[in-house]
Amino acid sequence: MSKKLKNIGVISLLTVVSRVLGLVRDSLSAGIFGASVLNSAFLTAFRLPNLFRRLLGEGSLTAAFLPTLQEELHEKGAAGAFALLNKVVSRLAVVTGLVVVAAMLLFSQSRRLPGQDPKWYLVADLTVILFPYLAFVCIAAAFNAALNVFQRFTEPALSPIWLNLSMIFTLGGAGLHFADTPMGEMHWLCAGVLLGGLLQMTVPAVVLVREGWRPRFDLGASARVSEITALMTPGFFGSAIYQVNVYVAGVLAYAISDSAGTLLFYGNRLMELPIGVFAIAVSTVVYPLIARHAVEKKFTAMAEDYRKGIRLILMINVPAAVGLALLSEPIIRLIFQHGEFTSADTRAMVPLLALFSAGMPFFSVVNLTVRAFYAVKDTATPVRVAVVDFVVNLALSLSLMHWLGAAGLVLASTTAIIVQTLLLTRALTRKLPEMRFAPLWPSVAKVVAAALAMGLLVGAGWHGLQGAGLGARMRDLLALVGLIPLGVAVYGALLWLLKVEGREEFAELSSRIFRRKG
Repeated sequence: MSKKLKNIGVISLLTVVSRVLGLVRDSLSAGIFGASVLNSAFLTAFRLPNLFRRLLGEGSLTAAFLPTLQEELHEKGAAGAFALLNKVVSRLAVVTGLVVVAAMLLFSQSRRLPGQDPKWYLVADLTVILFPYLAFVCIAAAFNAALNVFQRFTEPALSPIWLNLSMIFTLGGAGLHFADTPMGEMHWLCAGVLLGGLLQMTVPAVVLVREGWRPRFDLGASARVSEITALMTPGFFGSAIYQVNVYVAGVLAYAISDSAGTLLFYGNRLMELPIGVFAIAVSTVVYPLIARHAVEKKFTAMAEDYRKGIRLILMINVPAAVGLALLSEPIIRLIFQHGEFTSADTRAMVPLLALFSAGMPFFSVVNLTVRAFYAVKDTATPVRVAVVDFVVNLALSLSLMHWLGAAGLVLASTTAIIVQTLLLTRALTRKLPEMRFAPLWPSVAKVVAAALAMGLLVGAGWHGLQGAGLGARMRDLLALVGLIPLGVAVYGALLWLLKVEGREEFAELSSRIFRRKG
């Protein structure tokens, strides 16, 4: 377990850096554009290439590609794995290239539909500029999956850092110095997206070349490629259902008001911070392990690693959800409230973040559970569950948005992810009895008890700070630098006193992360 924890620690640390840079990027754009229609238009436009990126690159293709590449490496060595990589990347380049050209041509003709609100034409114009990002990151996702199979986790974890640095540089540097209008600044931000995507593709490619890969365009027939296609087809539709759901929520928010799209995006970004820092890191490291166990038919070992991953995810994300909900106001105010982002925007975003937090542990569990299905090459079950998730989310969104606005959209997505978690867990247990969730319940109960006790302390501390007569900035800063470390210390001590299973692994992982930070 020590090597796995080391890999998780490396990915977690790099993801912390990435997420911090992402917050800097979002804080910068919030200060420059505020919760304006221009910012909401950019975020809505950026959702579309991201939708296809997750469908074609980081979604079903990567999930089908990784275990198949693992088998090829096991049977034919590195030469066979690299040959398969060439075949997959060649096909991916052709498909994404065609999608990019078609989308750019389609959205460039938006004004042929007269009579629309000008803000929708703005979304179409920005989509044309941003869509090439899709091709870069889809190919990058295949490269990163290959690196994971070769037990190279650092370079893939650096991928989002290149995007964030590029966007910060172009908007905060060139944009502020060379642009005379908000639209000019927006064009520099879009340039940062494209530059970041190019770096995300190039860096892992260079690492693979050093590992022995030699790029070659190869569209030749292959049994492995056919297997990947067969595996990814149902997964593609399952991912499509989920990603279209996410995209529709963003579009509905943009339709509600000029600011709702921005506030919903920033709230979701804050919710994704602890998920990305730890849950995705755990899933990234555990997935190749459970895929290998599945290939070798060692389902008891597979279940053991799966449950260790789930336990570690919950030990972090349950208390993170509690803390994020309780301290949503000072967090939002410190990160976003400056420049064009007003106190009214903060007040509107607070309930959205609190609702997002409630679904955070469930998002984390779903990520690894879906990968467990992919490890045994069952891509159909997640699709069926995703259909239910789509129906629940869309029905609740359309019903609640008229009464609760953007909060209704968040409540709908939170309800849907809870339903999805329960259905996936039950289906996994039916398919593989060894994977049953029941052995985790004692640990979950202790984690929840410790998180609630921590929440009472943090909530009381925040209430005390609000009545202390301090300035808003000082009060918010003390909440973050004082209450969060205090809450973490109390929570960790309670876990140890309750003797939660896996606490030694949690302590070792924490020690590794803090040592690397130091």
